[in-house]
Amino acid sequence: MKIKTLETFSNQAVGFVRVTTDDGRQGWGQVSTYNADITCQIFHRQVARYALGADALDIETLVTAIPEREHKFPGSYLMRALTGLDTALWDLRGKIEGKSVCELLGGKPRPFPVYASSMKRGEITPKEEAARFIKLRDAHGYDAFKFRVGKECGHDEDEWPGRTDEIVPLIRKTLGDDVRLLVDGNSGYTPKKAIEVGRMLEQNGIIHFEEPCPYWEYHWTKEVKEALKLDVTGGEQDCDLALWRFAIDMRAVDVVQPDVCYLGGINRTMKVVNMAKAAGLPVTPHSANQSLVTVFTLHLMGAIENAGPYVEYSIEGLDYYPWETGLFDPVLVAKDGKVQIPEGPGWGVEIRKDWLDKAQYQKSEL
Repeated sequence: MKIKTLETFSNQAVGFVRVTTDDGRQGWGQVSTYNADITCQIFHRQVARYALGADALDIETLVTAIPEREHKFPGSYLMRALTGLDTALWDLRGKIEGKSVCELLGGKPRPFPVYASSMKRGEITPKEEAARFIKLRDAHGYDAFKFRVGKECGHDEDEWPGRTDEIVPLIRKTLGDDVRLLVDGNSGYTPKKAIEVGRMLEQNGIIHFEEPCPYWEYHWTKEVKEALKLDVTGGEQDCDLALWRFAIDMRAVDVVQPDVCYLGGINRTMKVVNMAKAAGLPVTPHSANQSLVTVFTLHLMGAIENAGPYVEYSIEGLDYYPWETGLFDPVLVAKDGKVQIPEGPGWGVEIRKDWLDKAQYQKSEL
């Protein structure tokens, strides 16, 4: 069964990939969100040409060979484009075998715990954040929440003076002691400041401090991890398997957080999962929007042995991600703090035709 055509449907935020084989079978995937129109250009230039005519079921060979063929371009955009091929081929295989990707990976679709993840920082006051967490808890049963501290790549500055010192105790007081709280530093601190903030987090029962230091400063992050008792986490930005091996070998974090779409798809993410497993580390991937990345992550987490306790689940809507709705059916819904892993063949969702009709279209074929 050979790959006959590869098509992309994109706008600036989202890009879907459709693979069609020489016997007419099809599968759907997605390149990484953000600048997806650029990523789709790279997909057709640097990914599709190697995949056309190849065995559609030999995913491992393709996603290993293409970065080697394009070794002059080892960066993020190539991996974001490669994700579109990888995920479309997993969907294709699932549909051929009549199994979900979760089952193909050895798991079973089921309701999986999620944490409500806030993307906002400067756009929302601490009181407003606390109030919406209460509404979401009551509506969807969340028992874990993540919010932002510091300033993105902030060089020890806060988003505004005093924000972090205000929001941390306020969220804890508002939600009570039974709710698990996580925070994201978004590469904001030097080790000294991160440790100072981290001790305040510990005093307020925060259990997860994500990306406290610039993500490329692995030794800084390790210094923070070794000074604190809470989990220091990170890895979403890393798309190079050699850097993943380096970070895991040096124990830079307590929890590894690859992003399936940034890293290059399911196959490459499973390599990181297995590295982490060998090191005794849990995996809680980054999945910070409601495109297919959350679908991919749910399937993955339903199958791996070293899965963390929950999947990241964005709580933002049209005001923050206007492009996030109307992408596929059925939509994901949080209930009792869990989201059902889609049960149908492949990813278990269908891309909406009305969205595709409005998208920029490109095609590569034999």
